[in-house]
Amino acid sequence: MDNQKFDSELCPSDRRAAGLYVHIPFCEAKCRYCGFYSEPIKNHAPQRLVSAIIRELGQYDHIEAFQTVYIGGGSPSCLPAEQLLRLIREITSHWPKPEEFTIEVNPGQVNKSILSRLRTAGVTRISIGAQSFNSDELNFLGRRHSVGDIGRAVEMARRAGFENIGLDLIFAIPPSTSLPSTMLGTGRASDSTLDSWKYSLRSAIDLDVQHISAYALTYEEGTPLQKAVEAGEVAPVDEEIDRQMYETTIDELEKAGFKQYEISNFARPGFECKHNLNYWRNLPYIGVGPAAGSYWNGKRTLNIADVKKYIDAIEQETTVTDESETPDNTQIACETAVLNLRRRCGIILDEFENQTGFDAMKLFTEPIGRYRELGLIEATDGRLFLTRDALPIADSVLCDFSTT
Repeated sequence: MDNQKFDSELCPSDRRAAGLYVHIPFCEAKCRYCGFYSEPIKNHAPQRLVSAIIRELGQYDHIEAFQTVYIGGGSPSCLPAEQLLRLIREITSHWPKPEEFTIEVNPGQVNKSILSRLRTAGVTRISIGAQSFNSDELNFLGRRHSVGDIGRAVEMARRAGFENIGLDLIFAIPPSTSLPSTMLGTGRASDSTLDSWKYSLRSAIDLDVQHISAYALTYEEGTPLQKAVEAGEVAPVDEEIDRQMYETTIDELEKAGFKQYEISNFARPGFECKHNLNYWRNLPYIGVGPAAGSYWNGKRTLNIADVKKYIDAIEQETTVTDESETPDNTQIACETAVLNLRRRCGIILDEFENQTGFDAMKLFTEPIGRYRELGLIEATDGRLFLTRDALPIADSVLCDFSTT
């Protein structure tokens, strides 16, 4: 086995990287379910953070190009417009015209002016955090935008010149106390929940966007929502209903012309998120900002998850890295397999061997054999991939590919 056999396209040199991720850990108020690191912007001076991020970016001046750029959060759109544009100009002045430049926005935080300025500055893709088209569910989640804000944001983005617009949605939200009459089914809580989700899906489809991400609501440790569950104040949606909602997602979106290209992601042909596809290929990327992660020069690192400590470290010219590990070749192969299998195309066997030096069919003989018998994995046409039946329980299946 030749562990040094690498494809130059799959594993860029230290002068080129697959992607740049910038984490803006600010929001107007923390949503009840959010497990990502973020803090209310009112507690900080945003210009200091942007200055610190720009200084961290300077550490990567030697990188010739990024294939993709992604600004996420938090909520990047809660930054003052001039600070956000300052950051974007800094990125594009060093690394002009990436193949894809995405920014996440909150529907209630954008207007036509800022969207037009973002498009002019070089942003090519907008990801809108819609989450639900049911106002009761938005209130339950702690979202501060309205249902009407979602459609307005999409229309303004389109008028600003964006041709690649995505929506994020959440399903398996516990039943609301009241639903619009157009959503009501038999009246039972489970039916109302499923009807509400179908209504959100159809509303998203009707907006004629290019990309839809659909995630089940999770109860992250330490979040207000998880504490409410522990206190008996919130009952998670039944697993069977959760599964029905996911199956409905696949059926409805495929019927509407969206291709499922990853477990939770659907796109019209040609509009798959290139930045995230590079994550699922396990390609090197740089992350800057508080709590941002990187996979670079064979190391996985994580920045300090604290705005003040991060800024202090930058200003004092000390390291912002909080965690660092160097996976060995087998660990890299396992990580690559798990990430690849999230894609509907799965593991491309030749590509996997070129990238990792391992034959996936030999490295994972035992789990492949077991899951093939159960009808959860198929191997054909040079690919190893999850079947439709495996998708709702993908996390359980993928666990068996995380080690050898």
